[in-house]
Amino acid sequence: MALRPECCAVYVALCFVLETLFTLTVGASAGSGSKVLSLLQPYDFLYYSGVRAYYGGEWVKAAELLEKSIQTKEALLEYRKQCYDDCLVSGNDALKKLDSEEGNMWDLWALDWIQQRAECLKFCIGRSVTPMGQLPVSDDIEYEFNTRNPYNFLQVTYYKLDKLKKAASAAHTYFVANPSHLEMRNNIEKYRRMEGVTEDDFQDREMEKHWILYDAAVQHEASSDWLQAAEKWKACVNETLQRMDDCRVQCVVSPQLLPEDRGLESSDGVFEKAAALSLSLLSCRQSCVTRVATRPGRLSAQEDFLPTQLEHLHIAQFKSGDVRGALQTLHSFLLFYPTDKDSLDNLQLYYETLGGDVESHGVQPAQGIAKYINESLEDKKLLYFGVENLNFTFTDPDLWTPEDVVPESVRDNWRAEKQKINEKIKVGDQLEEVDDSGFYAGGPVPQDGVSITMDDEALNGTNRVVLDGVMTEKECSRIFNLAAIASSSGDGYRGRRSPHTPHETLEGLTVLRAVKLSQDGLVNQSDTRLLHELGERVKTLLHSYFRSPSGLFISFSHLVCRSATPGDQKGRMDLSHPVHVDNCLLEPETKQCWREPPAFIHRDLSAVLYLNDDFDGGELFFTEKDAKTVTARVKPSCGRLVGFSSGPVNPHGVTAVTRGRRCALALWFTKEKLYRDMEREEAEALWAADGQSILKKEEEEKEGGASPGRNARNHAPKERSRGRNMVTGGKDEL
Repeated sequence: MALRPECCAVYVALCFVLETLFTLTVGASAGSGSKVLSLLQPYDFLYYSGVRAYYGGEWVKAAELLEKSIQTKEALLEYRKQCYDDCLVSGNDALKKLDSEEGNMWDLWALDWIQQRAECLKFCIGRSVTPMGQLPVSDDIEYEFNTRNPYNFLQVTYYKLDKLKKAASAAHTYFVANPSHLEMRNNIEKYRRMEGVTEDDFQDREMEKHWILYDAAVQHEASSDWLQAAEKWKACVNETLQRMDDCRVQCVVSPQLLPEDRGLESSDGVFEKAAALSLSLLSCRQSCVTRVATRPGRLSAQEDFLPTQLEHLHIAQFKSGDVRGALQTLHSFLLFYPTDKDSLDNLQLYYETLGGDVESHGVQPAQGIAKYINESLEDKKLLYFGVENLNFTFTDPDLWTPEDVVPESVRDNWRAEKQKINEKIKVGDQLEEVDDSGFYAGGPVPQDGVSITMDDEALNGTNRVVLDGVMTEKECSRIFNLAAIASSSGDGYRGRRSPHTPHETLEGLTVLRAVKLSQDGLVNQSDTRLLHELGERVKTLLHSYFRSPSGLFISFSHLVCRSATPGDQKGRMDLSHPVHVDNCLLEPETKQCWREPPAFIHRDLSAVLYLNDDFDGGELFFTEKDAKTVTARVKPSCGRLVGFSSGPVNPHGVTAVTRGRRCALALWFTKEKLYRDMEREEAEALWAADGQSILKKEEEEKEGGASPGRNARNHAPKERSRGRNMVTGGKDEL
C-alpha cells in the first residue's frame, strides 16, 4: 500500500494517537469489574505485599511474594508483546481503503483501522491480566524495579531462610546494577566464604543477552579469533535490534499517562492532548536507543551503540574471510553515516577483494537495519515537527540523525548540541590516563641480590617494574616441583581446562590447599611454608619500591602453571590470557575501563613471580587501552618479578604458550584490610593449631583500618533485633 504524500503525516500521527485509545479505555474501565484470581495480578501490589512481609519477619511469605512480583512483571511484558503481534492484522480491511478514499472519508477509515487494533489489544490483554494489573504503575515502583531493589530484599530473605545459593544470586543481581553499594559488596564477599556456595551461584538473573554477546565478541576480538568474533558480533547486532524492537513495542502497548497526570502543563483541547500523548509515545520509542545501550549500573549509554557493532562486525568478517558478508555489513553501516570516508575506502577495498564480481555491486544492506532506520526517521520527523510547532521538548539520542530531518528553525541549536557531544568524545579519546593509585615508582629495594632490571621508562608506562633475583634457582625448583605434585591432586579451577584458550591447560594451587596437602603428608611442609613466605617477600619489595603511603595486604595469591596441549601448536592466533585490566572492565573499542563488578575493583597492585623459562611463548606484555598497541614485553625467568598498579594505565596479557609448562606465582594486593586474603589467615591458623608459628609483621596489624572484629568476611553473622531499617539504608550487612 502506498499513501499519498499529503496524507502521510496524518496517517502516521493517527497510528500512535489512536493506539493510545486502548490504554485510555482500559484506564476508564479498570475501576469496575470483579477481581479475577486466575489472571495476572498487579506486580506493584505483589511487591508492596512482599516488602510488608519482609519487615514483618515473614520470610517464606516475603520470598514468595517478591519472586512473584518479578515473575509477574516479566509475564506482563511478554503478554503485551504477544498481543501486539497478534493484533497487527486487525483492521486491514479498513487499511486497504485508504488508497482510494479522500477528504473526511480518508480520516474515518484511518480511525476505523486504528480503533479495531486498539479494541483487539484491549481484548487480548484482558484475557490474561486483571483490570487493575493493566493500569500504569507509579514512578516509585518503576524506580524500584529499574534499580533491582526487589533483589536487595530477596538476598536478606533467602539468607534468613538459609538458602545461601539463592541469596548469593540475588545479591549479585542487585550489586551489578548498584556497584557502589558497599554493604552488598561486603555481603557478597561473605557469601563467597560460606560453605556450599560456589562461583557458579553468583549469577545475574537479569543479565541481558545482547551484553553477554557483546562481551564475548570483544574477548574473541582481543585474542584475534576473527571467526568467532564475527559470529558473536552478528548475533549481538541481531539481539540488539530485537531488544530495541521489544522496547518500542512496550512504549506503544503499555498504559500511557496524560501530560497533566505526569505533572506537566497540558492544553485543554482533545486534539492537543492527543498530540502531546502521541509525541510522548514517540519520544519513548526514541529513548529505547539509550535504554538498550546502557549497561546495568552505569549512568550513561554507550554512544552509537548499534553503528559501533556494525563497524566491528564488518572488520571481523573481512579478517575471517567472509568478504561478501563484510560488504553487506558495511552497506548497513553506511545507512547511518553515508559520507564516512574510512568506510567508503573500505567499501572500495571490499569490491576490489571480490575481484570486480558483478554480483557484489548488488549487495544490499541488511533488511533489519534498513527497517530500523526507516522507522526511527519517521519518529524523528514527527518529533521535530512537535518541537517546532507544538513547543514539545525532545533530546535526540542519536549522533547519526541526518541534518535534513531537523527543521531549519531548530537546526542551529541541534548543531551546537551535536558539536558539543563530538568534542566531548574527542577530548575523552585524547586524554592520557592518569594513575590515581597513589603509588610512586622508584623507591628502594630492601633485599640483597635483588636488582631493578626494567623501570617505568624501560617499560614505557607508569608504575611498572621488573626485579630480578627475588628467588634462587633452588627455591624456583622447589616451588615448581610443589606445583607439579599438588596439581595432580587437584587444581584451583575445579579440573577445568584453561578458561582462556583450548590450546592450553591450567593448574593452580593456593597456600591454604598446599597447607592441607602438607598436613595429609602429600607435599613437603617446608615447601608449603616457602610458598607462603614468597607472598610476604613480594609484598615487602613492592611496598617499598612503589612507596605506598598505606599498608598493603595480599588480596589473593595463586601458583599457576600453563601447559601447551599435545599436538600442532603452529600458527596460533589466540593468547594464553587475553588483554585485560585487573581492577576494571576494559572496553578496547571505547578505550574506557569501568570499575564495577565482575572486575575485582578492590585490587590496587598486581605482581607475577616467575619460576622457569624452559618453554616457548608465555611472555607478559603491556598495551595501550586499545588492547592492540603493545608498549612493553617481559620474558619470564626464574626469580623474575613483575609488579604494576592494577588500574587502567596497565592493560596486559600473556602470549600463547606453544611448548612446555610455564609456572608463576600470581599475586594481587589491596590497601583495604577488609579484602585481605582470608585463606592465608586460615592457613596460618592451621599452622598455629599445630603449634607452629608464622612470621608476621607487627605493623600489619596496625595498618589498614578495620579491626578483625569488623571484618565482614571473617565472622559468622550475629542475630539482630528485628528492626525496621530499610535495606537500602546500609543496614543490610549480613
